[in-house]
Amino acid sequence: MNTVTERENIEVSDAASSAEPALEIAGLQAWYGESHILHGVDLTVHRGEVVTLLGRNGAGRTTTLRAIMGLTGRRTGSIRIGGRETIALATHRIAHCGIGYCPEERGIFSSLSCEENLLLPPLVGATTNAMSLDEIYAMFPNLAERRMSQGTRLSGGEQQMLAVARILRTGANLLLLDEISEGLAPVIVQTLARMIMTLKARGYTIVMVEQNFRFAAPLADRFYVMEHGRIVEHFGAGELECKMPVLHDLLGV
Repeated sequence: MNTVTERENIEVSDAASSAEPALEIAGLQAWYGESHILHGVDLTVHRGEVVTLLGRNGAGRTTTLRAIMGLTGRRTGSIRIGGRETIALATHRIAHCGIGYCPEERGIFSSLSCEENLLLPPLVGATTNAMSLDEIYAMFPNLAERRMSQGTRLSGGEQQMLAVARILRTGANLLLLDEISEGLAPVIVQTLARMIMTLKARGYTIVMVEQNFRFAAPLADRFYVMEHGRIVEHFGAGELECKMPVLHDLLGV
């Protein structure tokens, strides 16, 4: 094959990949040991969307994010990231598909400074997607002020900002965010909301698990509601008002 033909094939492949959904899950089942948690989850997230998973505690929302990353036990079904099937891949291989996961427990390195935490993550996505320290500090002025502070000396809100900022340093363009607003002061929650809107404007794709409905509702393009390890409702932001009675029954909101 000559160089021109190779280049054309690469361009066709890239175009096909860019036309694929950022994330497509079909018939996902997942277990922790003998406990069967997910029972056939189906969802699609298009590029540049913010999608929120709603549900009561224990509905399977966090397990869905962990299953996407390969962090549960046995998984069956299909998980396609940018058109690539990942159900059989190891976690580190999944991350290199350009996906970043911010867990509920944050997981920062408490013995390292704020800036050391930001310098540590490896590149898993395109170099052009990786945010510089200057961009991070512009988005999170609190972190700029505390850049030399040890992780244990950061407030809960600053630790959450740092946890999110770390995955932005990796070049990932598909972000999985688990309860990032939980337990934080309203002013910090507002900062995180502005961050999500900024990332969306920059073309990032975001899947959020959120208990704080007031935080999630203005940000999401679409919503999936989970119950007992299954998707039981799916609707767009334009349908939110008419779906409120259903959400009240399912979530108590």
